[in-house]
Amino acid sequence: MDDGLFETPGAAVRTGGGSLNANTHASAPLAVRMRPRTLDELVGQAQLRAPGSPLRRLVEGDQSMSLLLWGPPGTGKTTIASIVSQQTDRRFVEVSAVSAGVKEVRAAIDAARAELVATGRETVLFVDEVHRFSKAQQDGLLPGVENRWVTLIAATTENPFFSVISPLLSRSLLLRLESLTDDDVRAVLDQALVDERGLGGKVAVEEEALEHLVRLAGGDARRSLTYLEAATGAAVSQGLDTVDLATAETAVDRAAVRYDRQGDQHYDVVSAFIKSVRGSDADAALHYLARMMEAGEDPRFIARRLMILASEDIGLADSTALQTAVAAAQTVQLIGMPEAQLTLAHATIALAVVPKSNAVTTAIGAAVADVRAGKIGQVPPHLRDAHYAGAKKIGHGSTYKYSHDEPFGVAEQQYAPDVVLDREYYQPTSLGAEASIKERWERVRRIIRGS
Repeated sequence: MDDGLFETPGAAVRTGGGSLNANTHASAPLAVRMRPRTLDELVGQAQLRAPGSPLRRLVEGDQSMSLLLWGPPGTGKTTIASIVSQQTDRRFVEVSAVSAGVKEVRAAIDAARAELVATGRETVLFVDEVHRFSKAQQDGLLPGVENRWVTLIAATTENPFFSVISPLLSRSLLLRLESLTDDDVRAVLDQALVDERGLGGKVAVEEEALEHLVRLAGGDARRSLTYLEAATGAAVSQGLDTVDLATAETAVDRAAVRYDRQGDQHYDVVSAFIKSVRGSDADAALHYLARMMEAGEDPRFIARRLMILASEDIGLADSTALQTAVAAAQTVQLIGMPEAQLTLAHATIALAVVPKSNAVTTAIGAAVADVRAGKIGQVPPHLRDAHYAGAKKIGHGSTYKYSHDEPFGVAEQQYAPDVVLDREYYQPTSLGAEASIKERWERVRRIIRGS
């Protein structure tokens, strides 16, 4: 039955005649009814929709090309598969990565091959969350891709270089999807309010309520439409034709956090967050972290701030702080929200409770200040490059002492230019692990300078 979209309870494979929009009806979820039908209706992902882009060539040139779509939830991966199917008049088949086994994968490909032989009609095989497939299941996709029995469109929220087998990666075009901006999500909601497939202008939403829904969506178009449907449904059930902030808060069970990501509140809360971590108040830091996350702040921005703090305010008092912050940033990028809130909380607490030192910050600040003040000076001759012909004739490197040949691996010789010879940029504290570094650095500095 290929002339319509159907899915039986627990089915591992879903088949449609042209796309996911084929049998959309009034009782379908708003997110389904508002699914874009063409590339021009797709919101965001401008880099994928540009003239001459691989995706546009696939759609408009009707080429056979397998795609691997990598991006956060709600950015349009399923929609793109639907558009490719509809605009190229290909049969649409979706394989569930959660419930399908090797048998179902092979059956879907065999059916696509039979359809191609019998009617000449190609098939879009959409595999959502392909990273959940085992290696054997992913291997089962290869014959269909290699022989072009199907146009495979596989979607993943995880880094495909870790979760997708190399043969499948090499046979597919990898497209990276970015999180939608607030303006993108706002455009999705505005369209749903007036479009006949959506609310058709029957319900209005006050500005504060709309901003609340945009913030909660966190760059996820599908989530924003789900929230909008809940809010408008709540208003209609009360006999209202306008959704105010109170109705929106009640409908989605989330209080509106007063937080303007482009204004003073953004900078004030972020500032308080960083100063709380610097001040070692883990409880206060967690409060501000929660406010940012509930308001829909970009988790990558928070992770970047923690990486900066790890060197600026902790430094060598605990060198593992930077490792923790970098690992948190990578994890946030890989898993996204809401799970990433655990990672951010982990890193926030870890950085808040360790010893603090700004010695790294003051050291580079003092060095940069001297350079900007013109204290440059010549590189001492024994440190200059001595690898080219004639270098030693002009004294380059001739008196250089190789540190590994000296006692304790430290050589007494001049390293800094004369103009800053006596400067002591790095002045370690006695806090945390930096205490032992301070003791060693003072001994080493005395050996180097012969004092």
